Amino acid sequence: MKFIHISDVHLGIKADKGRFWSEERSAEIEETFKKVVHVCDELQVDLLLIAGDLFDYPPTEKELRKLDVILRSMYKTKTVIIAGASDYIEEGSVWENFNFVSDTILFPRDKAVNAYIEELNVCITGYSYGKPEYKDRILERLKPGREDAYNILLGYGGSPEHMPFSKEKLAKTGFDYIALGSIHKVKHVLKNKMAFPGSLEPLDYTETGKHGYIFGEVGDEKRTSITWVPCNKRSYINTAITLDSSMDNSDINDLVVKRILELGEKNIFRILLKGKVNSNVNINLGDLKNRYYINQIIDKTESYFDIDELVMDNENNLLGKFIKELSDTDSTEDKVIRDKAMYYGIDALTLVGE
Repeated sequence: MKFIHISDVHLGIKADKGRFWSEERSAEIEETFKKVVHVCDELQVDLLLIAGDLFDYPPTEKELRKLDVILRSMYKTKTVIIAGASDYIEEGSVWENFNFVSDTILFPRDKAVNAYIEELNVCITGYSYGKPEYKDRILERLKPGREDAYNILLGYGGSPEHMPFSKEKLAKTGFDYIALGSIHKVKHVLKNKMAFPGSLEPLDYTETGKHGYIFGEVGDEKRTSITWVPCNKRSYINTAITLDSSMDNSDINDLVVKRILELGEKNIFRILLKGKVNSNVNINLGDLKNRYYINQIIDKTESYFDIDELVMDNENNLLGKFIKELSDTDSTEDKVIRDKAMYYGIDALTLVGE
C-alpha cells in the first residue's frame, strides 16, 4: 500500500497580505496542492491523508465543490480528511453536511471515528476539530480500530492549545503509523512511525527552508517506510549582506541584486544590511522592492566618517572636541568601546547639526 500524508495546506489564505505578490502566492498554494493530487494519481497512491487545516478557514460550499472536482481527478486514490484548528467543522455548516462525489472520507467533528477500508485492509482513526482549541490530551487516549488491519491515526495537535501529547505516550497507543498536522515545518517524531509533513508551501516569512509532503509505503508484516518530498514553488530566505564605506547607492543596489539572483529571484527575501557605509550615502532600494520579492529590508549599517577630515572641519566646535576626547590614545578606556562611542556620538551630533 502507498500513501501520501499532507497537512496545513491553508487553501484560501491571503498570503503576504499587502505585498504585490499576495494573490500570486495564494494561487501557488492551490497549484501545489493540485500538484500533489496529480502525484497521487501518477504513482497510483492508495491513500491521500490530510491531517487538518486543508483550508485557512471553514470552507464555503463553493470551495468544497471545487475541492471535490480536484479530488475526483484521481483514479485510484481515496482521500481521508480531518478538520483542524483553522478549518474546524461548525455545527450545521456546509463543511459538516457536504456530500463528496469523489472517493473522500471527512471525519465528523468532536469525536473519534474509525474508517475501515476493506480492499486495503486499513483502519484509519481520526478526530476532526469542531472548535479552534482542544487543550485535553485526546490523541493519547485513542486506540487502533482493528487488530487484524494496518492502523493509522490521523491527528491534529502537539501544542498546549491543540491536543497536546507526549510522543512516548502516543507511540504506545499501538498505531502502525501516526499522521500528524498543525506545525508548518517537517518533523519526523519517530522514524517511519510518527511525523508532521509541514505545510506544502511556506505561508509567511518565518517559514524558511523547503516544504513538502510525506510519501509512505507499507510492505510485508506492516513494515512502514516514509520519505519526505519537497515540493514548494518558492522559499522564504533570510540573507545578510555586508557593505563597506567605498560603496555608493548604485553599488549597494548591484550587490543586493547579485545576491538575489544567486539565491533564486523567485524566492521571497528578508535582507539584513550590515557593515559601515559612508555617512553621505543614503541607501535607497525602493526600485528593487518593486522588481523582486523583497519582504523586508533591515538596515543595521553604521555610518562611516573620515575622522581626520571631521576634526579639521570642526576644530573649534563641540563635534571636534568630542572626537579629540575619544581619540585620546592615553585613555584607560577600552579602544573598541571608545571607537563605538565615537561613531555613535558623531552620528548623533551630525544629525542634530552640532
